[in-house]
Amino acid sequence: MTGEHGSGVNGGGTPFEALRGQLHEAATAFADGPGALEGILRGIVDDVERAVREPLEIFPVCHHSPASAIAMARRLREKRPKVVYLELCEDMAPLLTELRNCRLPVAVQAFASEVEGFPADWSPLSVVAPITEASAEYQAIAYALDTPGVELVLVDRSSDHVFQWERDAGPPEPTPADTPDPDAPAAGEESALHGDAVGVEIGDLRPRFAELEEHLLRHGRVRHWSEWWHQYVELPLGDSDHDTYRQVMLLIGSLFRRLAPGEEHKARVDEDRERYMWTRMRHHLAATGTDPADCLYVCGAFHAASRVEEFGVHGSDTFSISPPSGTTWRHGLIPSSHAAIEAQFGLAAGSVSIAATEWAKNLKRTRVKPYRLAGQAGAKPKKSLPAPAAPPAAAAAVPADRLTGFLRRPPVLDTLDEAELLGWSVEIVRAARRNGYLASTADAIAVFETSILLAGMRDRAKPTPYDFQDAAVTCIEKDRVPGRRDVGRLVEIMMGGDRVGQVGYDALPPLARDVHDRLAPLNLRLQQRGVQRALLDIAARPELGHCSDVLWMLRWLLPEGAARPIMGDRGLGQRPIQESWDLALGTHQRSLIELGYEGVSIEQVLEQRLRRTAYAPQATAATVLAAVEDAIVYLRSRRLADELGTRALEVLAAERSVDGAPEVLGRVRRLLAYYRTAEPVLPSWIESFVKTGYAHYCTLLPTAFADEDATVRQVAAMLGFLFGMESLALSLGCDRTQLELALAQSHPAEPARTALLWAAQTHLGTLPRAALRERCDELLANPLVVPAYPRYLSGFVHALEPVPALAAFVVEAVSNAFARLPDRVLLPWLPTLITTLRAGGTELAPLIVREAGRVFPARLAELDSWVPPWRLPEAPPLALPSAPAGGGAALLAAHPGTCDALAALLGCEGTWETAEPGGALLLTRHPGTARALQALLDVT
Repeated sequence: MTGEHGSGVNGGGTPFEALRGQLHEAATAFADGPGALEGILRGIVDDVERAVREPLEIFPVCHHSPASAIAMARRLREKRPKVVYLELCEDMAPLLTELRNCRLPVAVQAFASEVEGFPADWSPLSVVAPITEASAEYQAIAYALDTPGVELVLVDRSSDHVFQWERDAGPPEPTPADTPDPDAPAAGEESALHGDAVGVEIGDLRPRFAELEEHLLRHGRVRHWSEWWHQYVELPLGDSDHDTYRQVMLLIGSLFRRLAPGEEHKARVDEDRERYMWTRMRHHLAATGTDPADCLYVCGAFHAASRVEEFGVHGSDTFSISPPSGTTWRHGLIPSSHAAIEAQFGLAAGSVSIAATEWAKNLKRTRVKPYRLAGQAGAKPKKSLPAPAAPPAAAAAVPADRLTGFLRRPPVLDTLDEAELLGWSVEIVRAARRNGYLASTADAIAVFETSILLAGMRDRAKPTPYDFQDAAVTCIEKDRVPGRRDVGRLVEIMMGGDRVGQVGYDALPPLARDVHDRLAPLNLRLQQRGVQRALLDIAARPELGHCSDVLWMLRWLLPEGAARPIMGDRGLGQRPIQESWDLALGTHQRSLIELGYEGVSIEQVLEQRLRRTAYAPQATAATVLAAVEDAIVYLRSRRLADELGTRALEVLAAERSVDGAPEVLGRVRRLLAYYRTAEPVLPSWIESFVKTGYAHYCTLLPTAFADEDATVRQVAAMLGFLFGMESLALSLGCDRTQLELALAQSHPAEPARTALLWAAQTHLGTLPRAALRERCDELLANPLVVPAYPRYLSGFVHALEPVPALAAFVVEAVSNAFARLPDRVLLPWLPTLITTLRAGGTELAPLIVREAGRVFPARLAELDSWVPPWRLPEAPPLALPSAPAGGGAALLAAHPGTCDALAALLGCEGTWETAEPGGALLLTRHPGTARALQALLDVT
């Protein structure tokens, strides 16, 4: 921004004129004359003075800052404003009353599963705003909600506008706030509570100029920004008065704003947010007629030092707010944690826990009474506060200059609290021993002394929690971590732990409450974090069957680990008897709450997701059949199964590849077996699926045999579908000639596919078993083909899927290879055989093993005299004794009862005639016709 707004504050006689003179002298001394540096320094003072002159009091804060929270609680009790304007997404206001039903920290969430007006790949959209007790925003919310006559107004852009303003911009460059601390531990369960949501926080105050942050960290002798803020801002401002706190925070916000690099998109978004908030506040003041002196505007220090034209109650009103998109947003509360806040906003590991500890210490030291929502978990019951009294009329006065004294005051060195440091040292050694470290009293003494040493090296008399953490890691942690937690993590737990919030039952969405109500017969504390074991004896208590249904649906909908079956299974046609579950619904509360954004019951959500899967553009016949199976297993919905089955038929007809053939085969087999046992007739959709699939795979079969991208397993699955469903397909009107022509047109070049084709021809009868045996013998006799023989065997193994009767021949082929090949050929060839069978035939190996167990002798002593059945000479066909001429006809004529009964059964009518040998005599005298017929039959 090139222009400076509000330059009138530079006139003589202002409270900050002396500070401007001192900064002018400093700029001249350090920069060899006034110039850009003087402009920056004087501009910072102008920003501070402009903000403090504003009739509507601006209260700058920093997110999760104990100093900001203490100053906020103190100011609210002093001023008691009637209206509190808060920098938070305006569409989240209805949820704030539900905070009293939660245990902090929690996050207010806006969620949209289906987007309209945004790119489809952005879905789902999620925005979260975490709230902790040691934060200024919570103090403002608790004061406004529990004080009669006070109105809380959220003025920041809505969740929809968060994504609207990002829609036309490219991906932003990473900033220091987006960069996680290098010393932070790996993301875990607690740090992933927010998922991939966009974080919104009040008072994001961190340098956006990387060189400035590096300079501050180096000269402050600290490792990361959270430690610098704690040492040089939190501690000095902990006991300061309101005017000093306010002016210092404005100074810091203006400094970081003016030294921010020229990122056009980010600067435009920040300024638009400020225009948005001031426009909302002016509209509210005009609509309600509230006096700005009775209001308080709580925002981040970065936005408090704004220079936009819309700044202030008398600013220009030219900013237009765009209408929301067509996206439907749902709102709720989800559990949060200190680790989740640190991971999302790039804070140092343990910084939020340390801030919570400092908040508790500041309350004891300053005796400031904080605000807490009535009914909050852990809060003492309190009486309602009286309505705020109107502040006495007084002329508006600009606060005195407190910056000069604060900046010139030497730092106050805290005296060493030996008792506190000694307690920390003893506690960390005790915690380390519990976690497997070989720590002793000597380590506690070493941690104590090292903490003092590190603090002295960093120019401070009292060790901070960060100094203590470094000392503990140095003295206790050795070359490895014996347990799950390292020493740094143990210090964080000791300083307050990774506190994890919880959303109370009354604040849950209807779906989550319904789940808890339906699982009530289990008598478990489902909101408690951790894993709980649930035992369901459904045979003894049939009412637990409904709990089993809910748990199986939750297993389908929630992440892995939320509901994990230990004993029991759910499949087509199965009825549960006993089940055992490991439940962690409290740990995965966020996922359960987000289900509530999609529907009012888990059945509705599951049905929606199954439909979404089936009708997705990338859906395949296999995935749609899986949805059909899930609809039957979990929802027991014949209507939905028929609808999705019809969709599977459409998808199969449109497919041009065979990638999903194995899965299609397995699922169709299971569905046919289920319907044949559970339904009187097959559904029309599955009959059409079999009929269409038969013609579809016959058409694709020649191409699949020659396609290098199609695997042998996929081609075998196609043949399995054609052979396994052949009887049903033929009964529905299909023609076997399609299959015969498809095989005749198939000409594979790869050995495994060739063997698969031979097996299919054997099944159809076009290739006799003896001819197939001769071909395998020719392969073994050809030394050029022997190295490829394992691939032929792989094809035969895959052929067991469509032709299980070929198992005996596969055993014969493998046995012949081991019997005939010499060791010099067999030993190099054996690893190839093993890897080929393992890669492509593991699920079919039991068939070969079972057949080998049937063929080979059971005892070792019988092996020497054993002869393979395929080497035994074939027995000649049994000759049937010739019957005397006319004997059969005479027997039938003598006993006609049997023929009469059969004719009556078939509905035939006729009379018996006397048998005469004329026909036989005629054939004997004229044998030419019989010989011609014999010759014709021999040719065919």
